[in-house]
Amino acid sequence: MDRIEEVESVTKELRNTLARAGIVLPSLGPDPVSCANYAMLPLVELGRCTMDVARRLTDALGER
Repeated sequence: MDRIEEVESVTKELRNTLARAGIVLPSLGPDPVSCANYAMLPLVELGRCTMDVARRLTDALGER
C-alpha cells in the first residue's frame, strides 16, 4: 500500500469509527500539503494529527 492509499485508508477507518460513536468531524480528511511532500509522512486533518495518532484514536474508540 502506498502512502496516499494508507492515509486515505486510515482516514476512512477513523471517520467510520467516529461515526459509530456519533462523532462527525467535517474537516476530517488527508492533508493535501503533507500528501504532496514526499519528505514527510502524510497527515490526517482533524485538526491535524499523524496517522499513528489517528490509529490510536481509532483503537481507543474500539475499532481494533
